[in-house]
Amino acid sequence: MLALIAGQGQLPRILVGRLSSTPHIASLEGFDPEGLTPDRRFRLETLGSLIQDLKSSGVTEVCFAGAIARPAVDPSALDTATIPLVPRIMAALQMGDDAALRTVISIFGEAGLGIKAATDIAPDLLPAEGVLSTRQIEDRHRTDAMRAAEIAATLGDLDLGQSCVVYKGQALALEALPGTDFMLETLIDTDFGPGGVFFKAKKPSQDVRIDLPVIGVDTVQRVARAGLDGLIIEAGGVMVIELADVVAATNAAGLFLWVRGN
Repeated sequence: MLALIAGQGQLPRILVGRLSSTPHIASLEGFDPEGLTPDRRFRLETLGSLIQDLKSSGVTEVCFAGAIARPAVDPSALDTATIPLVPRIMAALQMGDDAALRTVISIFGEAGLGIKAATDIAPDLLPAEGVLSTRQIEDRHRTDAMRAAEIAATLGDLDLGQSCVVYKGQALALEALPGTDFMLETLIDTDFGPGGVFFKAKKPSQDVRIDLPVIGVDTVQRVARAGLDGLIIEAGGVMVIELADVVAATNAAGLFLWVRGN
C-alpha cells in the first residue's frame, strides 16, 4: 500500500489521478494539497507516530509530493514516538533542503518504508528534450544557458537552490531559501534591458526520489512579468505540471520553453 506525503500545489492531485488505487494521503499541518482532502494531517512533532500509524495500516511505500515550508518545532507538542528522532530533526532543520530531505528519507527508510518517486508514478511529468514553444531559441540564449547551468550547479553543490536568472552572461538572480517565486518577483520592474533567461535544474547530487524541481503555468507567468525571454529546464531533471497548459501560456506570453539536454 502506498501513502502520499503531500504538500501544497497540484502535484499530489495529479499523482492520485495516475494511480490505479487510492493512496493514503497524509499532509503536514498547514500545507494541504490542492483539490484533495487528506486522510490525516500531522505535525513534525508527531512524525514518529505518523510512521508507526502508516505501518500499522499496511503502508509499505511512501511518495513525497508538493511544497512545504520549514515549520517551527514546538517542544511541548512532541509525542513519545517522535522524541528519539528530535536530534536528527533539529539537525535537519539547520541544513540545506537536499540534506534535510535526505534525513527524512533515511528516517522513513529505517522504519522499513520504501520511497517511491513521483516520476515513477507519472513519468510523463518529465517532458522530452527540445524547444516546445513556438518561439525558438537564439545563440544568445544558448550562451546564457551554458552560464546558467554552471551557476545552478554551483548553487546545487552548496545546497542553496535549483534555479537562477542570467542576462548576457551575468547572474541577475539566484534562488535561495525563499524559493523560485520570490526570486522571480524580485526582478519585476527592474530595468536590466530586454532579454534574459530563467534556468532550473535538479541539484547535481540530488536524490531524485524527493523534491525534484517543478514548474507550472504560474512559473511562466512570473517569468513573463520579470521581462525575460524564456524558460530553460534540465531534461530529465525538472517536472512540468500540465505541460499543454504550460506550453500554451508560454506561447501566449511570447516566451520560449527549452527542455535542455546535457
